[in-house]
Amino acid sequence: MDQADIPALLSRLASDEDAARKMAVFKLQSSINDPAFADVFIGSGGLVILRRLIMNTNGNTLAYSLQSLSRLLEVDMGWDIFEGPNAGELVERVVELVVTNPLVNILRGAMSILVGLVSHSQSTARGGTQGTPGTFGFRALKPAVAVYPQFFELVIIQLQSADHALCANALMLINALIRDAVSNDNGPTLLVSSTKGTVPPGEEWSKFIKKLQDLGLIKAVYNLMQSSSLQDLAHPLLEFQTLTKVLLRKWRGVRVDLERPEHRRALKGLHLASAPERRQANGGMTTLSPPGRPSTATTVVAREEAENGGETAAGRKSSRRHNPEKWRRLGFETESPASEFEVAGFLGMMDLTDYVRKNEDGFQKLLLEQSSRPLNERCPVARASLAVTMILYEHFEVEKCDLDDIRNGGYYQLIDGGGKAHDKLFRPLLLQWSRLHTAGLHAFFRMWKATGATRYDFDKVAELVRILIDQVVGQASRSKDVLEVEDDLHEYDSGRLRELQMDLLELSFEDQWGPHLFQVREELKHEALQFVKEQRIRCLLQGSWFSKPQPHRSNHSRSESLKTGQDKGSRLYQPWRFAKLSHNRRYLHYADFAEQTEHDPGLEALTEKIDLMSISSVVSNVSNGEDAAAAGENGSQASSSLTSLAKDANSTTSATANKSTTKITIYSLSETVSPELASLAAAGKTKEQPILTLHPLNHSLASEWLDGLLMLLNQAPITAETNKLVTLVSEYGLKIRLLNVRAEAADNGPVPGAGQVPSREGLDEDYYYEL
Repeated sequence: MDQADIPALLSRLASDEDAARKMAVFKLQSSINDPAFADVFIGSGGLVILRRLIMNTNGNTLAYSLQSLSRLLEVDMGWDIFEGPNAGELVERVVELVVTNPLVNILRGAMSILVGLVSHSQSTARGGTQGTPGTFGFRALKPAVAVYPQFFELVIIQLQSADHALCANALMLINALIRDAVSNDNGPTLLVSSTKGTVPPGEEWSKFIKKLQDLGLIKAVYNLMQSSSLQDLAHPLLEFQTLTKVLLRKWRGVRVDLERPEHRRALKGLHLASAPERRQANGGMTTLSPPGRPSTATTVVAREEAENGGETAAGRKSSRRHNPEKWRRLGFETESPASEFEVAGFLGMMDLTDYVRKNEDGFQKLLLEQSSRPLNERCPVARASLAVTMILYEHFEVEKCDLDDIRNGGYYQLIDGGGKAHDKLFRPLLLQWSRLHTAGLHAFFRMWKATGATRYDFDKVAELVRILIDQVVGQASRSKDVLEVEDDLHEYDSGRLRELQMDLLELSFEDQWGPHLFQVREELKHEALQFVKEQRIRCLLQGSWFSKPQPHRSNHSRSESLKTGQDKGSRLYQPWRFAKLSHNRRYLHYADFAEQTEHDPGLEALTEKIDLMSISSVVSNVSNGEDAAAAGENGSQASSSLTSLAKDANSTTSATANKSTTKITIYSLSETVSPELASLAAAGKTKEQPILTLHPLNHSLASEWLDGLLMLLNQAPITAETNKLVTLVSEYGLKIRLLNVRAEAADNGPVPGAGQVPSREGLDEDYYYEL
């Protein structure tokens, strides 16, 4: 629509015929988001006519009018409509539509207008034109909300709407209200005023948030964040998640001050919930609150609120009869609990009081159980609660959030990624903070009991709980229900958690000590290789029995051998072969036997020998995969090979030996190898000849002899079992060396200059050793 058509458009908008107005305003909503068109429309008095339509029409005409005003506000124009003596009537009309009108298209437009109205106060605070005080923000809504007190409840109900646009507008309105309350530190005092008078400045935002939570806001947004309609609501949901972090950070920033009545009441509620009047002289407790009866803390605090701000006669009496362990019994380190909330702030107090309020009987039973233990073994409940609060605070990276983050383009790029990006960006479990805190605290108690911890192990148990939350909560998918997460926290095995902690500790060492660890590992690997080489050679020096498969000959060859008389006793099949390395490690002696002897034969009984200098190569059919599987199946045999060969091989029968498929073949160029032939063999121009074949009885024996022969020839081992032993020895050596690293130095890395050899410049040889 052209700007020249605006006078005719205004004429039809002011018409008494409903059809003409409806068509005109329908065309208006599609053109008014053009700033040039909107400027001419406003200059021609269009805002007065548009306001009249919103105040007096119904049905589609009203819906189109609301949509037109909403689009006008989106281009940051038309704010004059909310200024003047009649502005309050317009705001009240829009609030009335939200409360009373059931039509979705009207509700969408009305909530969109309220979002702009509330949000405009923040835009002016960031540098825009400052309007009349009370014109924008929640202050502009207060008179209308006073007339319709059910406004907030109905807005939250719209979060369950099947219309995604309406649901998004309702959530954006809630976000705008929370932003306005937090940024101005003076939320809607109309709904949260205390029964004893005006709420002190700076506390209204907290009570306003509590009001919204009591109306079911958290559950509604949590369901939206886990639903399949996340893509349509991504932006307002992400903003709500960021605002939740802002609120958590703001609560943590509130200092616990006993001069403030609500803080004093919270601490007194903790003390009374522990049933101090039922404690016996030895620190025990006689009875617990029966089911169905109001809790001690609730009853006394209610009575306290009704009498002089909490100074009851019982309180004054108990103050005169002060228990020296009043707060240490609850798990505080000192008798001044307010100072122990320095780190967690009022957020820590909220979590602790919420846990006690929801689990009062369990809290009393826990204190009773702890009182029966030695003082050094008692789990400090209050300190554990504060520790879990800070673990969750750091896990969700609350400190890194800011209100300006929701306007960062990087967020929107992740939103558009979908799929895995959504699981990484949206954290619905953040909204279940209270339940996660309770589950984490129960996990702390379980770990404390399972590990038999003492008060000096508090930080170690807290670190285990930190790893547990990172593992369970951090790896939970977006659609995983909080009940499943609670079960996982409760059932996670402490042994698996300990293994995970060791893996993380190793990664931490790698990060802090990377270059030094690499150098130490290389040294230890070389030492371990030399150690295993010596072990393998000692196995060869000890000697071993091998099976000897029966040769397969044809009938013709057998008859020929009988005719020539060659089938003598010396040529009979002998199923066993014994091989042994000489003491000088230069010759490999071997001989064949008809049976295994009770004692291993000596070198004088081994009639054949091979000069190791004549060996050109050693080949085996032992593959890496087969050897690895064998190493896994025969781990005990592999470990025992560090000391000696398993003796059970001596009991192996010849029938079983004949089935052996593992073979080690030693090749040589000739009986005497000349340097010329050796060079030709290295060039691959001379054919090798097998001079000895060994059939080990098992994979461990094959690994010992194959790698032993290779190492004698100054070649690297190739079997998985030998490499496993090298790794095992080097890792144990590394762990032994790491025992010299202090705990405080583990995370700080090496000191500057560590590992550098000092210079001997300026020194002579005039020194001595003192033993």
